[in-house]
Amino acid sequence: MKIYKSNYPDVEIPSQSIFTHVLPENGPYAHNLPAFIDAPTEATLSRRQLRDAALRFAAGLVDEHAVLRTKNPDGGPVLKRGDVVSIYSPNSLSFAIALYGCFAAGIKVSPINSSYTPPEIKHQLTDCGAKAVVVHPLLLPNLIQAFALMGINEGQAKKRIIIADWKESQTLSDDVKRRYKGYTVFEEALNVGKMVKEEAFDGRYADETALMCYSSGTTGLAKGVETTHKNLVAIMCMFPAVFIRLEPGVDKMLGFLPGYHIYGLVKVLLYPIAKGAAAVIIRGFDVAMFGKAIGKYRASVLPMVPPVILLLAKNPVFEKFDFSSVKLITSGAAPLGKDLTLEVVARLRKLGSNALVVQGYGLTETSPTAHFNPVETWDTKAGTIGPLLPNLEARLVRDDRTDAPEGERGELWLRGPSIMKGYLHNASATLNSITPDGWFQTGDVAIIDKDGWYSIVDRKKELIKYKGFQVPPADLEAVLISHPEIVDSGVIGVYSKKDETELPRAYIVPKPGSKALGSAQEREVFQREVAKWITSKVAKHKYLRGGVVVVEAIPKSAAGKILRKELRERAKKEMEAERARL
Repeated sequence: MKIYKSNYPDVEIPSQSIFTHVLPENGPYAHNLPAFIDAPTEATLSRRQLRDAALRFAAGLVDEHAVLRTKNPDGGPVLKRGDVVSIYSPNSLSFAIALYGCFAAGIKVSPINSSYTPPEIKHQLTDCGAKAVVVHPLLLPNLIQAFALMGINEGQAKKRIIIADWKESQTLSDDVKRRYKGYTVFEEALNVGKMVKEEAFDGRYADETALMCYSSGTTGLAKGVETTHKNLVAIMCMFPAVFIRLEPGVDKMLGFLPGYHIYGLVKVLLYPIAKGAAAVIIRGFDVAMFGKAIGKYRASVLPMVPPVILLLAKNPVFEKFDFSSVKLITSGAAPLGKDLTLEVVARLRKLGSNALVVQGYGLTETSPTAHFNPVETWDTKAGTIGPLLPNLEARLVRDDRTDAPEGERGELWLRGPSIMKGYLHNASATLNSITPDGWFQTGDVAIIDKDGWYSIVDRKKELIKYKGFQVPPADLEAVLISHPEIVDSGVIGVYSKKDETELPRAYIVPKPGSKALGSAQEREVFQREVAKWITSKVAKHKYLRGGVVVVEAIPKSAAGKILRKELRERAKKEMEAERARL
């Protein structure tokens, strides 16, 4: 068995609550340092205020006078350690306080994707068993519909709901405020009392679940990933080995990545606070808010995803913003190629920033970061995901479950203290993902170079099989976005009965103003040109024999991952329509 170790020595990982680790009562950082700055409302929370608010919110859930019980005439739930609360909200101070408050109370958090439909919300609430939901006012109608699908009317649902409206009244319309009149509002949850001290998760109790994010569900129903206190503390301890040192009270991380996704939750809502820095939060990616917040708050670190980095590299709208404070952009959730990395760094120089761009790799199941390219090798190893974090081990495994020879690709298997406990209520999925000796099978195909830097070459289940040849979609996508007229792409395999094989099919987004966005004839001409153009760029088995299609946007998850399932469904309809015309 070929086991790869980290380039870095192991670090000590205490067995404790994630709340205690990030926000201890007597920690190394001054209590008055900023923790969160909410860009839309300009409200702020210091470290002391965050800890105080979290302990108050915790009391509002678990105290004998818990707000949901006292607020409702016939009583709502009083929660206890080990119960589940869902947070259904975009980034906000309410989200942050609720997250830390639940951790302090020993309550498991299951954040809900704010773009979910009522049936998807129903699935998660039913699966995770949430006893209460913290919901943003604008999302309340969706939540009520989800409860209705569960057979719970609004009167009953109201007993389980806390409205996440803290410090946001000036941003809400009167109609929205009227909609949640009579519900328990966030301020009420903060005024019940205050926990004297957070729940402890020392020793073996650190293996209790803290967080249950749901996997993207790009194939089938989303699965709840059980992330423990130990998993989260491990990332807080392991990540500094590969990351820049954050200067307490000075560095600010700008967070548009959603807190319901583990990338945003860990890297925006937890990590900077653990290191004495601050997080500037915005509701999602809005160019104007994003650009203004960087300059106004002098943001220094920008966690991003490749689609936004692509926009930053190519869109002239960013020229009006001040990027001089930015020193690092990190990328995750999807592959970031070397060419795009170098292109966006060159663009940043023109925008007056000396920022570097690096990427990492991880999944919800790895809490999330497993690899990260340090700034020292941002250029020489651009396009790679970097080395393993400390305390982790890796294998590269072939389809026959033997280890790939050095220099060859294989499925990346990982083992270490940041690997999830398992999938909630899904023992079979857990057994299929984690071997008896603790190896998590990522499903991603990787290679490792002589220095120990890894590169993801594709998703195992997404490989296109053309006449026995493997065609990684990521290879073709990287080539396609190098075309001067293309800003984004997504590649899938479509099955051809005639050829009895899969054929690569590309969906491409032309740059604004491109002739390809004109008439149907111009679009068809451009599609043919691209199909011909790529033949000089790739091996013959990678030709786009399945066609090229111009689209306005590539469907992606909130984390920036291409939703290939949607592209496959689209291709199926297109090809059926084409056959019907013949």
